[in-house]
Amino acid sequence: MDVDDKTGEALKTQRFQMLQDIAEELSGEIVFPTSFDVVVRLREALSDPDWSLEQVTGMLSTEPLIASRLVALANSAAYSTGGATVTDVKMAIMRLGINLVRNSALVIATRQIRCAKSMSVFADFSQRLWEHSLRTASFAHVISKHHTTINPDEAMLAGMIHDIGGFYMLYRASQYDELRSRPETVKYLITQWHEQIGYTLLNALGMPEDITEAIREHDEPRPVPPTLRSLADIIYVANLLAGGTFEWQYMDKTCDEQLIAGINEKFADLTEEVDRYEGEIRAIFN
Repeated sequence: MDVDDKTGEALKTQRFQMLQDIAEELSGEIVFPTSFDVVVRLREALSDPDWSLEQVTGMLSTEPLIASRLVALANSAAYSTGGATVTDVKMAIMRLGINLVRNSALVIATRQIRCAKSMSVFADFSQRLWEHSLRTASFAHVISKHHTTINPDEAMLAGMIHDIGGFYMLYRASQYDELRSRPETVKYLITQWHEQIGYTLLNALGMPEDITEAIREHDEPRPVPPTLRSLADIIYVANLLAGGTFEWQYMDKTCDEQLIAGINEKFADLTEEVDRYEGEIRAIFN
């Protein structure tokens, strides 16, 4: 890491200012790109018993990207189960169910942050986070399916958004001149703070507690329990299997090679299925 990239009063000031701005924003109205506004409104609508399916469909239809991705998800091998082809948003909602629609929209919106023009200076890091998220989600889905009684769809979505704090911080960093010109220091800042900020963000968005707790300390090194009993256990293991230790180089954390080798060996028989599933969700969310 370039040490000079983390020095200078202007840089320190903007790093502090960004963290202060994020703290204020998370305690009030969250500002995100357009598709995130849809997600926030969608979560509120789907929690309101007075909203009809037609009203939710109408809301989603105003956001073409989310609508098209949900239709694609409903027609994927994981959810079609040989049924009729889904051709509109209403049919997609009926097939996927309210919870999956609500949470999938969050994944789609997260992907949009990565593609924002203002993020171009951080393109390499945001792409790596996205690839890692896809792989983590795939491992989480397959592990939960074969080793736990936890819903694989919930595990997949938790895996997809476990680094949402990082994407959010990249989006906010892109609004500061000094930080845009020092992308390496932004990586350092993100890896130090993304867990807590992601946890706070998802709480503000009203995500279920088991998902917010699952991402809260996913990068904290610890022994793997013999039996995976919680969503947090699944995300921790999936994160490691997906190469999550690349973030540790910025966090002064030591990678236990023996631990990683043991995890890889324990779940080696799932790799082929994980590869297939990753291909499916990559086609939908990429």
